[in-house]
Amino acid sequence: MSTFAGTASYYRRFRPGIPHELARLLDQSAPEASPRRLLDLGTGPGTVVHALLPHFDDVFAIDADQAMLTEADGLLRPTLPPTHRLQIRHVLAEDFMPPDGWHPHLVTCGRVFHWLDQPRLLERLDEYVAPAGTVAVFSDRSLWTSSSTWQQAARGVVKEFLGEERRAGDGPFSPPGPPYEEVLHRSPFSDVTSAVIPVHRAWTITQVIGYLYSTSFAAPHLFGDDRRTFERRLTETLVPLTDEGVLLEDNAFTVLTARRPSQSEDRSWT
Repeated sequence: MSTFAGTASYYRRFRPGIPHELARLLDQSAPEASPRRLLDLGTGPGTVVHALLPHFDDVFAIDADQAMLTEADGLLRPTLPPTHRLQIRHVLAEDFMPPDGWHPHLVTCGRVFHWLDQPRLLERLDEYVAPAGTVAVFSDRSLWTSSSTWQQAARGVVKEFLGEERRAGDGPFSPPGPPYEEVLHRSPFSDVTSAVIPVHRAWTITQVIGYLYSTSFAAPHLFGDDRRTFERRLTETLVPLTDEGVLLEDNAFTVLTARRPSQSEDRSWT
């Protein structure tokens, strides 16, 4: 069973998209080209691709979860400009190889980077990313790692029902490895730039429940017959912490953009 089994529809409806400032940074980090090619790894329901469609007209979106790709297709196809090409593939990021002659100018990788064989992935990307192309790794804090009063309270209710240890679907969450910046420095994409983009959000309790059901640590099936009881308990816990029915969040995206060192940009292919 996929780590994110049963979460795809919640992921599309309740996960916040990337902020405009992040989309602009990603656009600016990649070289200009025509066509301009984007590869989105672990695309989920396609929210990153959706934000970047104004800037890239030749896109591959890949994911290892077919249900996520169904959501991505439903989000992206209706809004795809007629001049754009979108290809969606069900494949592991580490195994993906684009068609001959297709070299992305930007590769985007959100929280899925945690779940991947990172050194293997980066070596594979070195085989086909365009010479001046950029690999971008980014994420904001999840509810499990956030520290506001209401987020701690929500996390406490999840633990009441599912145990103290963080879950990853039906198994335990694997501890994080080396810092991503260190991983990138050790890879072919060792020229790394970092940025932090603050985000401020307002949540309803319904949205918090939907967000939790989009995660691997609180996927709906994990609660079994206690799911409605969990929702009532969470609602009772959060209502006193709302401000006119809203829960406020201060978060931030940490963004790493990585390229090959300049001396590697003399490759003969484009």
